Amino acid sequence: MSEIITVGLDLAKHMFQVRSVDGANLAIFRKKMRWDEGVTPSKPV
Repeated sequence: MSEIITVGLDLAKHMFQVRSVDGANLAIFRKKMRWDEGVTPSKPV
């Protein structure tokens, strides 16, 4: 598995997006969620 170098967080009015990239700027993880979905310990991203 690649090492995560950068994590980006995009905050918008109705949603947010998390993105991580490795040293070659290749996306490792992307997730879009609505604010009303929420993130809880029992429901990780």
